[in-house]
Amino acid sequence: MLSRIAESMFWIGRYVERAEDTARILDVQTQLLIEDSTGDEETTCRNLLSVMGVEAPPDSHVDLDVVLGLLAYDATAPASIAAVLAAARESARRARETLSVTMWEALNTTHRHVTTGQFRRMGQGNGFRWVRDRAALINGAADASMTRDEGWQFLILGRTIERADMTSRLVATAALAGGVGSPWSSTLRACGGHEAFLRTYKGLETERGAAEFLLLDRLFPRSVVFALSRAEQCLDNLESGQRAGFQNDAHRLIGRTRAELEYRPLADVIADLPAEMERLQLTCSRATEAITHRYFAGSEGTHWMGGRI
Repeated sequence: MLSRIAESMFWIGRYVERAEDTARILDVQTQLLIEDSTGDEETTCRNLLSVMGVEAPPDSHVDLDVVLGLLAYDATAPASIAAVLAAARESARRARETLSVTMWEALNTTHRHVTTGQFRRMGQGNGFRWVRDRAALINGAADASMTRDEGWQFLILGRTIERADMTSRLVATAALAGGVGSPWSSTLRACGGHEAFLRTYKGLETERGAAEFLLLDRLFPRSVVFALSRAEQCLDNLESGQRAGFQNDAHRLIGRTRAELEYRPLADVIADLPAEMERLQLTCSRATEAITHRYFAGSEGTHWMGGRI
């Protein structure tokens, strides 16, 4: 496959996943800010920007409007929903000949709703739900119309690496907040896993249970282990025919991190969750660099997402 096409498919997967995850996080956090008038809005907003890898304005007041600009509506802010959806559409344009009409139309229509201001005019709750619905439509169009060739593997590879990265950031935030209840409930809801968690753990919500579910559950599609396992499968399929060892650095990085999470005692993992999640984010970043070097060396551009690759 041409490196240009492979790179475009990889980043479509990442951009769409990032838009959806950002919408999920903002939907939950804005509701909490509105409902809880006793909290420190500026501290919460700065923490949220930190989770998303966005540097807050150092010498100015940071409130909900600033956060919504940087993470949702400002197309010049690289981590915003508007910016990543525009980047997804541009990546799709570069790979137009490999996309189905259904998938191209889903991406293009989504982008037009953003550029014409319709996304902003929907308001926070409706707008974030719209982004989630559009991401589901784009992913569903890909699932229903793409052959399971190399392009599909790169699309899923990008999606799963981004998902593991975003889940790790949410887990780190909940761990820093401390205690049980609200921080972990918010994190589970942001991942779309609150109901699945309650069914799995019979309604008993603890820090240990929530961390185990979001990190290690093999059946929940947004858990870190599930996402890393899917990324490994994609790399296996792309490197078919290799009988021994791993020449692919990305495969080695992802596999080692997944094995360390699964085979270490849970108590060791949650003893210092922020540090563990920082190592996981570093793995995702290094794996992306390794994938870029191995598969996209002949391509034209470098993609950045909110200041992080």
